[in-house]
Amino acid sequence: MSLRFIKSWRKIVRRVISFKTLIVEDHPAQRKSIREFLLGLFPFMVVVEAENCEGALKNVDVHEPDLIFMDIKLPDGNGLELTSIIKSKHPKTRIAIITNHDLPEYREAALKCGGDLFIPKDSMNSEDIKELVEDIFLQRKIETTN
Repeated sequence: MSLRFIKSWRKIVRRVISFKTLIVEDHPAQRKSIREFLLGLFPFMVVVEAENCEGALKNVDVHEPDLIFMDIKLPDGNGLELTSIIKSKHPKTRIAIITNHDLPEYREAALKCGGDLFIPKDSMNSEDIKELVEDIFLQRKIETTN
């Protein structure tokens, strides 16, 4: 194996291992389900959880996640407003809005507040999530090569 190959491989592994995701969801069973879903697809992923807006903001500042799964209805606030706040401070963080209510007005509001993706909880599938994570990796690769 060449030294160049090893250095390149280390760089890829470092990028992959440092991928952080935050799940902002008030229901423990739903958080666990999303966590298991993500780790089933990406066992290397660091997954952090928050059950409310306050916890989410703390985790965003501490962990600087690459991806956030944001529920709309939270006990101490609104996930859409929280998305706007997070995007204003961390514009590169990708946020997927998740909800039980697949309504056109929710989709529109999610995009308006800076959400990158709208996912109804009952139709969350591995292909959409895989595509989103791969897109984030690709963006990172482009940024590191420039």
